[in-house]
Amino acid sequence: MSQPNPNNPYINSFDTRNTQNNAQYGIPNSQNQNNPYTTTGFLGNENTQKDFLKGALIGAVATFILTNENAQKAIFKGFAKVSSLFESGIEELKERYEDAKAEVNDVEMDT
Repeated sequence: MSQPNPNNPYINSFDTRNTQNNAQYGIPNSQNQNNPYTTTGFLGNENTQKDFLKGALIGAVATFILTNENAQKAIFKGFAKVSSLFESGIEELKERYEDAKAEVNDVEMDT
């Protein structure tokens, strides 16, 4: 059976007390002691806590939006306003394009 890849962060089979096996794979002991994949505390390390809080906040917002009809109406009204502004901007660009095209045609006719 082949040995696991020591660079795989999902395999935590390396024991910090077993320096001989760690040296075999080129892993110093200090790297194992500072392993970010080991859990410390209730939610793990600091990054895990931040990720958990972000996920909880996103979940709370999604739950609020999906369960509150007034929030849904307000969001859809906002999307409607933004899309109408976008459409009017596109129409304005089309008009400017046509004006520029007409000017170029007028200049070609005059020469």
